[in-house]
Amino acid sequence: MPTTRNTRLKSILPGDVALEIERLARLRIGDLRSAWVTCFRSDPPKGLGRSLLLKAIACRIQENAFGGYDKATLRILKAYGCNRPSDERHQWLKAGTVLVREYRGIRHAVTIVPEGYVWRENTYPSLTLISQLITGIKWNGPRFFGLRQAKGGNAGQAQEKAL
Repeated sequence: MPTTRNTRLKSILPGDVALEIERLARLRIGDLRSAWVTCFRSDPPKGLGRSLLLKAIACRIQENAFGGYDKATLRILKAYGCNRPSDERHQWLKAGTVLVREYRGIRHAVTIVPEGYVWRENTYPSLTLISQLITGIKWNGPRFFGLRQAKGGNAGQAQEKAL
C-alpha cells in the first residue's frame, strides 16, 4: 500500500477522516514524509519522528474536513503561546513598562504591550529579535536589556557591563 505521492489528503470528506488516519497509521515513515509534502506543501522538519509526522498530518486532515479554529480561538491560542515560563515580561513586567538601553551612543526604548514589544513604532514578538536588529548580531534580548542575570552577577551589573 505504499504511495510516493498521496493526492487523497486534499479532499477527504468528514465521514472518511477516521479511515484516512487509520490508513496513514499503517504507512512507513518515508510514505508519511510524502504525505506531509502533499499536506503542507513543504518538506517535513528534519528529525521529526514518525509519531509526530502522523499527528500533524492527522490534525491537518481534520482541519480540512471539519474546518479550522475560529479567529477568537486562534487569538487565545496565540496569547497562550506567548506565555512561556522563560518569558520574563509575563513573570514580573506589566504592559506599559518601558525598557531603555543605550547602544553605541543611541538610546533605544522598548515598550511592553500585550502583543509583544514595541520598538520604533513596530511590534515585535521578542526582545531577542529587537536586540539583533539593534546590534546586527545574535544577542539574547532579555540579557541585552538587563533583565537576565549574567553569569556571576545580577541583572543590573549585566546591563552596566553591556553598555
